[in-house]
Amino acid sequence: MIDPKTVPSFKLSRGGSIPCIGMGTFGSDRVTPDEVARAVAGGIRAGWRLFDCAACYGNEAEIGRAFRGAFDEGVVRREELFIMSKVWNDMHRNVAESCRKTIRDLQCDYLDMLFIHWPFPNYHAPFCDVDSRNPDSKPFSEKEFIDTYRQIEALVHMGLVRHIGISNMTIPKLEAVLGKLHIKPAACESELHPCFQQQALFDYLVEHDILPIGYMPLGSPRRPERDILPEDIADMEQPELVEIAKAHRCHPAIVCLKWAIQRGQLPIPFSIHNYEANLEAAVTEPLTDAEMATIATLERGNRLVKGQVFLWPGARDWHDLWDEDGVIVGGGR
Repeated sequence: MIDPKTVPSFKLSRGGSIPCIGMGTFGSDRVTPDEVARAVAGGIRAGWRLFDCAACYGNEAEIGRAFRGAFDEGVVRREELFIMSKVWNDMHRNVAESCRKTIRDLQCDYLDMLFIHWPFPNYHAPFCDVDSRNPDSKPFSEKEFIDTYRQIEALVHMGLVRHIGISNMTIPKLEAVLGKLHIKPAACESELHPCFQQQALFDYLVEHDILPIGYMPLGSPRRPERDILPEDIADMEQPELVEIAKAHRCHPAIVCLKWAIQRGQLPIPFSIHNYEANLEAAVTEPLTDAEMATIATLERGNRLVKGQVFLWPGARDWHDLWDEDGVIVGGGR
């Protein structure tokens, strides 16, 4: 076990701190909810204290039983965990209902952070293929996003949520809404890994004192089949990463995690087997400045989660979701 007290933390803008690394719980459509829950149970006993959950992962009830078991056995107290979850797209108008169900499922009394999972209410069915489209999907709406965010702000005032997170945002969308929010978002969850560093977005978040949280921090080789395209790059196979891993006598995955933490972003890797080694990345020898500089050269624009299933009628392709020309595509008030 790794002593949780030895794991560094990041400060949050509204006060308090958060462990510098978290255990993801998205099974990538490849493992069962019970397997995820067993990893969470083992992770708690290995020293993990931050868990990133989401209603749409379909495993919060199983994870809740793992939390409850750890509480009841005295392995950890609720206040020693930092538990995060997300409002799924079909509940943007019913955030309180979604939040209360998540709290019941996770058996955790309150959430340390609640995210808006995607910045639009475009719903897709679980396990759908990449060509699936919902005819009711819409482009980003500033008004609708702020309405959803207001509902989470109310949950903060009620004591059900401690911090608010946003996810899958772009700089234009952030520019449109940040000045209109009553409670500043504490963190923004985005796809971040060595071959997709999103430097402009990262810098924007840091400048606005919003903690960058990186999903797919290893380049997610076990992501859902619908998100795998022939042109995708395998981060952990990059020769530079492999050489750095050899120098540290570790797996390239550990290098990815060390890079993320030292860069100033919080990675949330998921593994049902290697979670102890992943946590060790936060407490073992750091990368050198030269190694960090080498990894900075690996940016390849390698977005792995394109988001095709969220496209609205009239959108050209997945690039429209990400406002790559600096303006919100199809968005309105």
